[in-house]
Amino acid sequence: MNSPTRSEDHQMAERKAEIRDLTLRMAVGAVLTAPVLFATMTGSFLPVGILANHWLQLALITPVMFYSGWPIHRTGWLSLLHRQAEMNSLITLGTSAAFGYSLIVTVAPGILPAGLRDVYFEAAGVIITLILLGRLFEARAKAGTGEAIRKLIGLQARTARVVRGGRETDTRIEDVVAGDIITVRPGEKIPVDGEVVDGESAVDESMVTGEPMPATKRPGDTVIGATINRTGAFHFRAVRVGRDTMLAQIIKLVQQAQGSKAPIQRLADTISSYFVPAVIGIAIWTFVAWFVFGPQPALTSAMVAAVAVLIIACPCALGLATPLSVMVSTGKGAEQGILIRSAEALETAHKVNTVVLDKTGTITRGQPALTDVVTSGAIQEDELLQLTASAELPSEHPLAAAIIAGARSREILLSQPLGFDSITGKGVRARVDDRSILIGNPALLLSAGIDTATLEPDADRLSVDGKTPLLVAIDGKPAGVLAVADTLKEESATAIAGLRGLGLEVVMITGDNRRAAAAIARKVGIGRVLAEVLPDRKAIEIRRLQAEGRQVAMVGDGINDAPALAQADIGMAIGTGTDVAIESSDVTLISGALTGVVTAIQLSRATMRNIRQNLSFAFAYNVVGVPIAAGVLYPFVGLRLSPMIAAAAMAMSSLSVVSNANRLRGFRSKPVQPTTIGHPEAEPSVEVGADDARPIQESAPWGAGDDMSEKTTVIDPVCGMTVDTASAEYRSFHDGKAYYFCSADCKASFDKDPAKFAGAGAKGGHEGH
Repeated sequence: MNSPTRSEDHQMAERKAEIRDLTLRMAVGAVLTAPVLFATMTGSFLPVGILANHWLQLALITPVMFYSGWPIHRTGWLSLLHRQAEMNSLITLGTSAAFGYSLIVTVAPGILPAGLRDVYFEAAGVIITLILLGRLFEARAKAGTGEAIRKLIGLQARTARVVRGGRETDTRIEDVVAGDIITVRPGEKIPVDGEVVDGESAVDESMVTGEPMPATKRPGDTVIGATINRTGAFHFRAVRVGRDTMLAQIIKLVQQAQGSKAPIQRLADTISSYFVPAVIGIAIWTFVAWFVFGPQPALTSAMVAAVAVLIIACPCALGLATPLSVMVSTGKGAEQGILIRSAEALETAHKVNTVVLDKTGTITRGQPALTDVVTSGAIQEDELLQLTASAELPSEHPLAAAIIAGARSREILLSQPLGFDSITGKGVRARVDDRSILIGNPALLLSAGIDTATLEPDADRLSVDGKTPLLVAIDGKPAGVLAVADTLKEESATAIAGLRGLGLEVVMITGDNRRAAAAIARKVGIGRVLAEVLPDRKAIEIRRLQAEGRQVAMVGDGINDAPALAQADIGMAIGTGTDVAIESSDVTLISGALTGVVTAIQLSRATMRNIRQNLSFAFAYNVVGVPIAAGVLYPFVGLRLSPMIAAAAMAMSSLSVVSNANRLRGFRSKPVQPTTIGHPEAEPSVEVGADDARPIQESAPWGAGDDMSEKTTVIDPVCGMTVDTASAEYRSFHDGKAYYFCSADCKASFDKDPAKFAGAGAKGGHEGH
């Protein structure tokens, strides 16, 4: 991982140098142009004294022209030499014409008639300074993307406790090799990807998977580098190290996706490719026509007319059209809690037709909460909750925290338990107020000889709703079921209705099983779901949607979302999520409210309408003014457009653009009408994560594209037992297929020799699942 770090440091140094250079050039332009602009704007009604002196203005604007404007002129002249027309060419021609004409007026005023001795130094200075300001904003936005990579690299552990020769040794992460046995203690970061060989623990994988529930790890289970071990100690065998770890792959995906984003072809550049040659041609023919047919002095008249054409065509308004609207709209977005990284993001958002929402932390709160208390027998809800929450007091598990918080929200007084025992992967055992309490999965109660038949219907019903059921037994008898779930954000359904109201298709992507995913989608009105998507496959799913011809916006908040955010046409990060996700995105929703997505797209559409209007204003003046400046009316009414009038017309064009851009300050997000908030009539279409080598509609369960009416049971390929895929605790992947197991022993047997059992598993129903 050292090489990417050095590469990122080098790129960051280059970007910082570019920002410093642009800042200095822009500052020089602003400081030196300000007094000249003040003198020009106020000279007719205020005494400006020495500021009106042409030689002083020449001294002030010359550094702006040749130092501040050098990057623009260099590109502009090169484009002209290579017969390419774009904005830099137009800016170079216009500012050079204004500066050159003003230089002649200053140095040799006698060669021009008395009425044609105005200077236009301020036009050159203002145009160059504004263009540099826009480039500075763009450079700063691009510099932020590299921070995502740096923060991802910073997540990895620096050392690993490797067991070699029977001794534990702290080893640099770079020196760990596949096959090493590594010890991990409670609270430590897992250094590389591997497989548990002994011990049990709950591992917090939220920084990679985005899921809030810790994953129970037993022998045979995989662990991911950079995740955090919570409760127990264990040993694991290093399987993927260095560039092969999941974290390294995520970093690579972010780099590739960010690098693959081509800059958007701006409408102004497209028009300029036709407009610039036309202006140059008109200026040349104007000079020829006035020199041959015009009044004396012919050379002076020809030069004045040609310069007038170039000045009125100078793209001050054209240069302002996009950056002014962008600056106003990004400021307006910030007022409403939406940070927009660049003009490209604004331009892309209005084209979006598909919005992909990550579930955890985006649609839901990202934290488990107590949702149901179901009693069995004579016990009351509050009594069941009081005993259960009291028993969970010593536990550090998020499920326990949710139960305790739920009890306290009901103002239930809790008691300190005795004999607390946490049974990893099953639940807890404790005594509260002289009563024996068991809380956990069916296996825990069955191992204590307690019949769970009366509790299982409620547990199954809660599971179908996407909740995690916890069975409770008191004094050896079944007492009830508690349900914990990652609850919906209040505004989720409203925001999704708003997106549908904008004509967008909304898709949910999650690592949850299909049943839990469908339950959430049903509640918020989402019609298409991508379920069981592994962390490193989210970007692949985004590419698949793009391959369907969709313009995709991705909304997420986790580290695992970073590649998908970068891959999407536009990435939107929940501001309450991880820094890496935010840095990988184009838009950040500071408040974390999903309604910000609706506002961002509405703002983008309003901004693009405004920019098109600005461009129309800018070119309308050119279409009318250039022929007049060329002298088409002179033979008929004797009207000729002096450079001074041309500059005034250019100023009017700029004023129109500025006034129109400022209308965006009145932007208000359109509220979602209550009548539009509803659920799709059909059941959600649920697909599962697609293998990169196949289209989504092929093999199962990757991309099965099934609906919820299909069967959800398969055969354990090792022992032949029937397994419910929605609640199965153990599964493995082999040759792009998922295999489900009834126990850790069956999974371990399969993982040792997948080929031995894969055929049996396929016959047992995996192919059709």
